[in-house]
Amino acid sequence: MKKESLVISVNARTPEENVKSLRKAGQVPGIIYGNKLKNQTIKCQQKALHTTFVKAGENQLVTVEVDGKKIPCLIHAVSFDPVSDAYEHVDFYAVNMTKKVTTRVPVIVEGESPAVKTQSGILVTVHDELEVSCLPNDIPENFTINISKLENFHDSITVAQLKVPGGVVIKTAPETVIVTVQEPRKEEAIEVPAAGAVEGAVPTEGDAAATPGAEAATAPAAQAGALAKAKTEEKAPAKGKK
Repeated sequence: MKKESLVISVNARTPEENVKSLRKAGQVPGIIYGNKLKNQTIKCQQKALHTTFVKAGENQLVTVEVDGKKIPCLIHAVSFDPVSDAYEHVDFYAVNMTKKVTTRVPVIVEGESPAVKTQSGILVTVHDELEVSCLPNDIPENFTINISKLENFHDSITVAQLKVPGGVVIKTAPETVIVTVQEPRKEEAIEVPAAGAVEGAVPTEGDAAATPGAEAATAPAAQAGALAKAKTEEKAPAKGKK
């Protein structure tokens, strides 16, 4: 499949231009550097940058047109406003088309894992991009992996199992796991203590009567109180006697 040719037109930016004013006017300040070029400050329309960045990401070639020149570049870095999420700055890295570059290529997962569908397994994506080295024209748009062969828990797909285009070297170790299926987490049963069984709890008046041995504990006290009362009555003089 032939790659889409991406082009963005930008304008040179002078040091006197205020970047805040540019942003308010819908433009994004930036810079072009690399491949023995003198650093050049630029500005571009925010809408044009957004359209290009969505398609190219940071791993697809973009032809930057400035001052009548066409410079093959990679979008090396984009910064955003933390509040409005608007584009704040863009770095274009000029590349030498005859020299290899190192970049990161996204991983796309497709298909459905039987272990996930029928056994409620959990699909874990360990790496969503991989580092590669190749000529600028050979950079893959992505690596697509099909997870339909992940039938059991702990089945996985590694870097070594990928189909890699000619001229592309994946710098990530071959044994590196990209995706795997884990067993679903088991919910632990939490035992709720019965009412009144909490250690150190003080029983209420109603609980005391229902507590085993409570009657045995209170009976001697009641008998002792009755005996004391009887002795007191014996010593008291009868009413009316002198």
